[in-house]
Amino acid sequence: MNYCSGCSAPVVLKVPAGDTLARFVCTRCEAIYYQNPRMIVGCIAEWEGKILMCRRAIVPRYGFWTLPAGFMENDETTKEAARRETLEEACALVAIDALFSMINLPTINQVHLFYRGQLIAPVFSSGAESLETALFSETEIPWEDIAFCSITKCLKDYFSDRVAGSFSFHESDMTALY
Repeated sequence: MNYCSGCSAPVVLKVPAGDTLARFVCTRCEAIYYQNPRMIVGCIAEWEGKILMCRRAIVPRYGFWTLPAGFMENDETTKEAARRETLEEACALVAIDALFSMINLPTINQVHLFYRGQLIAPVFSSGAESLETALFSETEIPWEDIAFCSITKCLKDYFSDRVAGSFSFHESDMTALY
């Protein structure tokens, strides 16, 4: 960031009074610009024991498989974000259940949240950000072509809980993205 979005004056990186971290601060109006982690929200959408996945049509990781997920927007809840991302990426309607997984990725300033969900009907197709969509059983998932480590971790926890017959909340910290 170089300039204040309020008055167009230059900004400097400094620790504002009463704060403990360096922030971009306007040299004229003293507006403080915080840079905080971004929320990635998605859904483990299930239909008859299979999981809905999307093959990415965007970078990073073009052509790799993922769960329907993306950046949370302002003015929506995390559940609304999971529902919207599933509709946008897989053209699928989903009933959102409980929050299942939270994965902190501090090296890229992201937090990944995944909800459990059920497809309302086995109707899905590729959205603008997907090359294709498909339902996979655990053994059919293209594990070596998963886009992100957080997706692999989430799915492994999901299948482990499903075998145990009880879903719990999973919290993890990761440094690797791929």
